[in-house]
Amino acid sequence: MKWFTSLISDVITPDASAAKPAPPAPAPAPPTTRAIALNGKHVDYLLVRKRGRRGVGLRIDGKGMSVMAPLGASITTIEDMITKHESWVVNKLEEWAPRRVIAQSFANDAQLYFLGNTLSLRYIPAPVKPRVELDGEQLLVYLKADTIVAVDCEARVSKLVLAWMRKQALPHFAQRAFFFARQHNYVPPRVMLSSALGRWGSCNSKREVRFSWRLIKARPALVDYVVCHELAHLRQMNHSNEFWAEVEIMCPDYRTLKVELDKSDHLFRAY
Repeated sequence: MKWFTSLISDVITPDASAAKPAPPAPAPAPPTTRAIALNGKHVDYLLVRKRGRRGVGLRIDGKGMSVMAPLGASITTIEDMITKHESWVVNKLEEWAPRRVIAQSFANDAQLYFLGNTLSLRYIPAPVKPRVELDGEQLLVYLKADTIVAVDCEARVSKLVLAWMRKQALPHFAQRAFFFARQHNYVPPRVMLSSALGRWGSCNSKREVRFSWRLIKARPALVDYVVCHELAHLRQMNHSNEFWAEVEIMCPDYRTLKVELDKSDHLFRAY
């Protein structure tokens, strides 16, 4: 189950069959952030060079524009490609603007999503092993005093919070899968977590169902929709009318929930 149905259509790759053989390419460089002027606007993009790639490709999603290019492609060639599709790029960036992914802060008092609620992150100085604990609408992170003032404090907190989120996610997803399976005469599948950025969930012929741990940030009704979606694949490994009929039996308002999830997915992808 993909998060973005339009991701593939948001990629442009020119016909590489006519390209001339390139000389040996240099070693790959790390992704770099660059900028280009399009339609009178300053547009940032992430340039990713890949060994073996023969064409320049553009991808636009909630994180902005990414450009995939061969190792030896010049900046002139790359930006000529972008300029050639200027109207497409500008239009797509405008479409994605309301769903722009904003980087998550892990500073004291930062706000985090959990099962549709907003939690306030609170640092608690304590001479104990670092741990995370839910207290009402607060997510308490117990840290030693020297850690709180350390330069890498937020990086440490992010790892603690991520581990806590994953720990909450698996039993919640497994319990909901078991509930709907028993209610609708499915053999309960094996439930696992994934770190997928492109899918909320997946199902295979071994009766294994995987859910992205990030789904634990969404409200319970949206989680249930994804669970029902993946359970339906146990009977219909496709997206046929029969498949959607199975989903509707378990989740009658799936259409509304699907639209809501598509519109709010950027809120859950910040980390």
